[in-house]
Amino acid sequence: MTSRARPFGPEVMRQLTLDTEPWLSCDDCFHHVDEYVERLLAAQEQAMPAMAVHLRGCPACAEEAETLVIPAAEDSGMDPRPVLAGLGAG
Repeated sequence: MTSRARPFGPEVMRQLTLDTEPWLSCDDCFHHVDEYVERLLAAQEQAMPAMAVHLRGCPACAEEAETLVIPAAEDSGMDPRPVLAGLGAG
C-alpha cells in the first residue's frame, strides 16, 4: 500500500527557504553554543550572526541552545523567557 505525499506546509517552506549566510555547520554550532548563550544573556548576540542564522534554520541546534539558556539565566537571576523568545525570532 502506498500513501500519497502531503504538500509542505507554510512553516516547512519558510524554513527551507531561509537565507543560510553566513553558513555554520551543526558541529561548529555545538562548539560555540555555550558562548552564544552567554552573549544572548548579555544582549551581545549580534557578535555571532552565523549562530543566529543557524539556530533559526536548525531545530536540533536551537533546542540545544534553549536547554542551555534556562539554567544559565536562572543562575544569573534572569528570566529566561525573553531570551527564549529571541531564539525563536526570525
